[in-house]
Amino acid sequence: MLPLDITAASNIHVQPLLNEDAELAAVYHKVLQLDPEGSRFAAVLRNTIDQLLNGEVTGRYDWKTLFKTEKTHAGTLVEINLQREFRFDDGIDMDYQIAGTDVDCKYSQQFGGWMIPPEALGHLCLLVWADDYKSQWSAGLLRIRDEWLNAGNNRDKKLTVKAEHRNKILWLWHKQELPVNALLHMDPVDRAAVFEASSGQARLNELFRLYQQRRIGRNVVRTVAQQKDYMKRVRGNGGSRSSLREEGILIMGDYRSHQEIARQLGVPAPQEGEFVSVRVTPAGAGHTGPHALIDGSLWAVAAPGDPVVDAPVLPSTSSKAKQ
Repeated sequence: MLPLDITAASNIHVQPLLNEDAELAAVYHKVLQLDPEGSRFAAVLRNTIDQLLNGEVTGRYDWKTLFKTEKTHAGTLVEINLQREFRFDDGIDMDYQIAGTDVDCKYSQQFGGWMIPPEALGHLCLLVWADDYKSQWSAGLLRIRDEWLNAGNNRDKKLTVKAEHRNKILWLWHKQELPVNALLHMDPVDRAAVFEASSGQARLNELFRLYQQRRIGRNVVRTVAQQKDYMKRVRGNGGSRSSLREEGILIMGDYRSHQEIARQLGVPAPQEGEFVSVRVTPAGAGHTGPHALIDGSLWAVAAPGDPVVDAPVLPSTSSKAKQ
């Protein structure tokens, strides 16, 4: 993930904007210093959406199933969770103070839908957008000027940024990848099969069986299991990792040893709070692709026609530190 999308037309005039506005430049550089790749920002947005969905209790995974009041509350939660993550100081007149400058925070699920209050005129705004359906997010800075805004026609007299002036936004990150909501994006038939299973454990087994070689976040596991001990349902000793072993399926977690095995197999490596499942087979003469040394033997990703054999035992995670 790049800290700045330099190919974006909206960022052609980056340096002039930084030269013209010292406060804008200071905030811009401070935020990028705190999060050069945007990974922390992306995680906050992913976790905030999952917090609203509250899948462990509700079983929800789709933004459209939220109540109107919950969607309205999203902006406040994004504001709070960003402040917790980055420890921004409270602002004097706006939400935060970053690099000694007041900054207001506005979030919208719809790109360009940021609602700017009249009191933000003249101030810097941190404009945040995340779309779970597109699995994308953006965050940028804009000095609010009256001539760049549409007139407010709502009760609160809040304003929006005119489409032709969105190129004035100085993007910190633009159209970056939002960690994928696996349940939202998986095949509807497979998703139905997951939720039709008779228990939380059976649902998780089906999830790892049907959604292979792709990252599965912890909140997806929580939503599928709908049990407080959901992590126990993934591990060995009766969890999915041991239940699916006889089907040749490995379930790798966010440990260095598991991440290295995933890379050697040529599948996505699970990041913090993620899992990746894959069916494997002994690496023989017929397997010329990537392979990994697991439990003393070489293994490769199984092709559909490969016979099913017990998967090897993954390295113990009890003494391995997470990245």
